[in-house]
Amino acid sequence: MSEPTEPLLIHILCLPESAGSALYGMVDVLSATGILWRELTGTGQLPAMIMTKLISRSRDPFTCANRIPVTPECTFGEVPSPGIVIVPELWLSPDDAVADRYDDVKRWLRNSHDGGAIIYSACSGSVLLAASGLLDGRNATSHWGYEDLFRRHFPAVRFNPAPALCIGDTSGRIVTAGGTTSWHDLAIHIISRHVSPGEALRIAQVYLMKWHAEGQLPYAALVKRLPHADGVVRRAEDWLADNFRDPDPVAGVVAFCQIPDRSLKRRFRAATGTTLINYAQNLRIEAAKRLLEESRLAIDEIAVDVGYENVAFFRRLFKRSTGLSPGEYRRMFQPLLSAAN
Repeated sequence: MSEPTEPLLIHILCLPESAGSALYGMVDVLSATGILWRELTGTGQLPAMIMTKLISRSRDPFTCANRIPVTPECTFGEVPSPGIVIVPELWLSPDDAVADRYDDVKRWLRNSHDGGAIIYSACSGSVLLAASGLLDGRNATSHWGYEDLFRRHFPAVRFNPAPALCIGDTSGRIVTAGGTTSWHDLAIHIISRHVSPGEALRIAQVYLMKWHAEGQLPYAALVKRLPHADGVVRRAEDWLADNFRDPDPVAGVVAFCQIPDRSLKRRFRAATGTTLINYAQNLRIEAAKRLLEESRLAIDEIAVDVGYENVAFFRRLFKRSTGLSPGEYRRMFQPLLSAAN
């Protein structure tokens, strides 16, 4: 792809729930294309390749998350047919499906897409896209913490918590990025796609931005205590948390709860979205992750410690659950704890 001679205009949606780091991070990084590398290396300077504008419901200034000031530069009424739109991360609780507000924003997003716009979202920005209906029948990702929200509120979305970046369909006009700093991946993708791969590489080098090829699975919490009203299932979760190393945790928890096997399995899946065996295995893998991060135990010893005599099976399950082998996981995360001490 040849580098464009005219700046590419990108509208970045801003709302009171917007995360300032992602909002202004996108503005800063995208606006630096064509400029910053050449300034630092002395190889000459080109005009800016991307121009960003903050767009919102009105031009009135407001503060977004953490009291960060925002001054929108244009409104939906002024830009009815944008070419490219970015919906950055929003500060939403894991059960906030944006069902009760922003109908005008959702309508503008739908109309923009119908008019040919390419729409990108970062992290929980995809929740707003899902609430608009634009993700129905499409592949999408978001922060792994919103997996249950998508499962409950947006079953028509083909949600995948694993990738850092997800292209919605063959048209490529909707792209969602995963959790929090995956806006870095999104910025690199946008620059590569709309400017050039070479400029994307230069920007990544200047900002020390990392492409998360490993995806989100290594960072995701496999066990989440979701809100529900089933007391028997809550007792089962508590028992499994203490006894996941048991040779047969499923049989053990069924005996503990004193209800029929089929009934407990059905109720457990309805309340938690997963099976008893998967829940027990996730507890084991989470325990293994902590040992890999904090100890120098051999991987075989860790496998046995968390309940697996078959070390080969443990290694396969760990890779399937986290996207990394146990050794790769240790090399990735143990240095973070070492640096903090």
